[in-house]
Amino acid sequence: MRTAAAIFCLVLLPGCERAKQDMYDQPRYGTFAASPLFADGAAARTPPAGVQARARGDFAGSSSGRRGAAQVEDDLAAERAQDNPYPVDMRLLEKGRERYMIYCMPCHSPAGDGDGLVVRRGFPAPPTFHQDRLRVASDRHVYDVIKNGYGVMVPYGDRIEPHERWAIVAFVRALQLSQHAPVAGLPPSLRARLPAGGQP
Repeated sequence: MRTAAAIFCLVLLPGCERAKQDMYDQPRYGTFAASPLFADGAAARTPPAGVQARARGDFAGSSSGRRGAAQVEDDLAAERAQDNPYPVDMRLLEKGRERYMIYCMPCHSPAGDGDGLVVRRGFPAPPTFHQDRLRVASDRHVYDVIKNGYGVMVPYGDRIEPHERWAIVAFVRALQLSQHAPVAGLPPSLRARLPAGGQP
């Protein structure tokens, strides 16, 4: 009797595994799949206006939102800031340089003068960061241009996270300072090497 029961259980086990696989291989839409259910033909739906994420990040989906809430709060604080909310140190500048080289350099050039490789191939030239208008523009203006775009520049709000936008702002300010450093702010050893007119 025990042997028959054991054989019966062994026969049923593959069926259990099949049921387990069905849980993994459910009928569902893949990313960017088409769907006849909606007028635009896409299965992916845009969230309703005003929806705010409760959690974000690598573990937000797997932890039911328990992890990732702090990241959303950080993003909201960065979005509300009018000036750079992060300390401008080498770590922030390095992050800003990295993001700038990926997203900004093709048009704005490594020096920020608007003579990037894309411009040399016919794309409209962006303004140089070294003009007076942009040197006196607020940090928030630069942040908003990165997020929302400006003129022919596309918005990067969906690709560059809020804290990374502020890092780029810090790096742009460093680029501007590299070309227009006030003489009074230079160390005495460098000031002594300048000609009498105060210009290098």
